[in-house]
Amino acid sequence: MTDMAELPSEPSGWLSNQELEHVRGELPLLYVNVIPVRTNATGEVTRVGLLLRADDGTISRTLVAGRVMYYERIRDAVLRNIEKDLGTVALPRIPHNPTPFAVAEYFPTKGMTPFHDARQHAVALSFVVPVDGDCEPSQNALDIQWLTPEEAASEDVAMEMTGGQDVLLRQGLAHCGVLP
Repeated sequence: MTDMAELPSEPSGWLSNQELEHVRGELPLLYVNVIPVRTNATGEVTRVGLLLRADDGTISRTLVAGRVMYYERIRDAVLRNIEKDLGTVALPRIPHNPTPFAVAEYFPTKGMTPFHDARQHAVALSFVVPVDGDCEPSQNALDIQWLTPEEAASEDVAMEMTGGQDVLLRQGLAHCGVLP
């Protein structure tokens, strides 16, 4: 076990683009995927938030997602990525010790799992997180659309999602007991 005095005082957690490209070719990276939801007074999911993103000339629906930084707690990574994609006043309700509903393993080769990321082998801890505040998409997100669970689980929405995130979305809805 490493003595805390030996740890760097302020690790940056970020890699340069060149370092990231090298690491992606050698190791799986840890990510979080988040399904933002609105709930009613009894905690039942009433709406599911999906981002519209423009990447590589295509527009698709996606979940909130991002890397876990070096020395970052999972809870902090979930919060940081929600704020990055939905804004600082999204007001997420994240448990003190969040437990993922699924672990998604993304491979650069299609077909190994339902999840695909051409850039890398990545492991994503996946969470459903209620948000109570105003959500304003940022980064490369164009918009956020709030759908009913039925709409979110539809084939039309699945066709607009990439990398297997539609599978993850359905798993999250099933976890919440609202899969139609």
